[in-house]
Amino acid sequence: MSSDYDSDERGNGQQGQRLAATVLHGFDEYRSRFKHISSDARRRFIEADWREAQQASAARINLYDEKVAATMERLGRAFEPERLSECTLWTDAKQHYMALIDQRLDYKLAETFYNSIFCNVFSHRHIRDDWMFVSSSRQEPARHSGLSISHRVPVKGNWACALESVLCEAPLGIAFEHQGRDVTLGAEMLLDALPAHVRDAPDAAFEVLRNVFYRNKGAYLVGRIEASGETLPLVLPVLHTERDGVYLDTVIIEPEEVSIIFSFTRAYFQVEIEVPGEVVGFLQTLMPDKPIGELYAAIGFYKHGKTELFRGLNEHVASRSDQFIIAPGVRGMVMAVFVLPSYRLVFKLIKDRFAPGKDMSRDQVREKYRLVKRHDRVGRLADTQEFSNFVVGRDHFAPECLAELLEVCGSSISLRGNKVLIRHCYTERMMTPLNLYLAQCDAEETRAVLNDYGNAIKQLAAADIFPGDMLLKNFGVTRHGRVVFYDYDEINYLTECNFREIPEARYPEQELASEPWYSVGPNDIFPEEFGPFLFANMELRKLFYELHPEIFQASWWQGLQDAILAGRVIDVYPYRNKRRFGIDRSQDFIDD
Repeated sequence: MSSDYDSDERGNGQQGQRLAATVLHGFDEYRSRFKHISSDARRRFIEADWREAQQASAARINLYDEKVAATMERLGRAFEPERLSECTLWTDAKQHYMALIDQRLDYKLAETFYNSIFCNVFSHRHIRDDWMFVSSSRQEPARHSGLSISHRVPVKGNWACALESVLCEAPLGIAFEHQGRDVTLGAEMLLDALPAHVRDAPDAAFEVLRNVFYRNKGAYLVGRIEASGETLPLVLPVLHTERDGVYLDTVIIEPEEVSIIFSFTRAYFQVEIEVPGEVVGFLQTLMPDKPIGELYAAIGFYKHGKTELFRGLNEHVASRSDQFIIAPGVRGMVMAVFVLPSYRLVFKLIKDRFAPGKDMSRDQVREKYRLVKRHDRVGRLADTQEFSNFVVGRDHFAPECLAELLEVCGSSISLRGNKVLIRHCYTERMMTPLNLYLAQCDAEETRAVLNDYGNAIKQLAAADIFPGDMLLKNFGVTRHGRVVFYDYDEINYLTECNFREIPEARYPEQELASEPWYSVGPNDIFPEEFGPFLFANMELRKLFYELHPEIFQASWWQGLQDAILAGRVIDVYPYRNKRRFGIDRSQDFIDD
């Protein structure tokens, strides 16, 4: 005879099993569609369909939320709201889910999807390991798939021959325009750049991932050079002539340069991957200093990148004694920014009230951040992660920091006893604000960073982005010395702006008047005015005029608008023009 308790247990077990199966079904739909979009990148590259490539990139980013929403709809039909919001049901569902994904090679991604569903049901509350995967279900190393994700090509003293084998085996689906020339140029660059002990090592070999990494107009062969116990990264960018096939554009083996290619400021790669964890493990050998979450994001799994970030942050906060402080630099007009000095992240909260002149709503600010997430960041926009109902111990905040945040961001942060509840925030990689960076530069560094500041503005414009507020304080400098824009509340599509020249005054008194003598529309922008607006320091202003005179000309901005509206996709490659082999090409290429 069974008791009512036994019946309840069976009921819980059956419903937990059904909940787990429904969530996993949603995840499988997501993975199937994700794989299809990624694998189709090869066709788009072959056909040189750059516009479709941009659309596919945005569609894949939107895909995750679409599949979460579809799964939530299924759960809404299968469960009463009161039942779905019972934590005991999720305790049982988690156990069933763990059993269902136990033998899967993408179990980490499956855990993240489960977490997303749980957080949707509970509005990001009740974050406990009893009910969701705060920690991964496996602490031991993942079972190896046994699949061959890379292929090895021994050099045997002939770098040109080995490089040719790498190019021949690349599954590009399109012939090289002049493979012999590319092999010669690539081998010469390698022989000049490699240390002698690597170049001459008898055991030197290439090991290259089998699948090609696609992004925008480029196809990237990614691997490493192994010799005498040493490992160097290897990236071979392949570009399309759009007429006669493809060509090798350069060879990159410097760790910092490879890290920039996989930067958090770039669009996510499209690459067909069966075992994400093993590919990320391979990439970690090339970029050991890059956080694992950024590597997952770089290959499109940005939600799992967020999971890894959250876990890493929790571990770090628990193990350190430093406290959150207000970020150094000028206070923002829209966002309050705080940091943990020992961690490479900044945390941004939307203020309750914006400074005068900022005529926008909280929802409009969030939409700007969504725009940046979907758009090609061309190496000049920082990727963000969005968090809700994040709980931190009060003692982890410096008192003056917490007091300021509570005062200016009361709708985003509050106290609950000895806990701080952050209802909504964004995280970004920590950078040095450009205005603070310039204050510490010598003349040579000042010239270099101002030149990169101008390049950042130009490259954003080429990607149909106008930053809006281009003040130095809204740009940061990465650890690689690159200038990146990170203040998004006034960002707009370039093609929605109206760039104008200031009309001549009819008589001298007009120029002396406090108000302009010409009409100004809401989207009107006058590049001639940028100098005084951007630089109070006359020496910096003069130097920037010298380096980037086009930025102050309405005709230059208008020309870019015309090109974009005509359907031209102007790509920004993640390496400098001087790194290229110097072959004359007709492609649009904005120098980095």
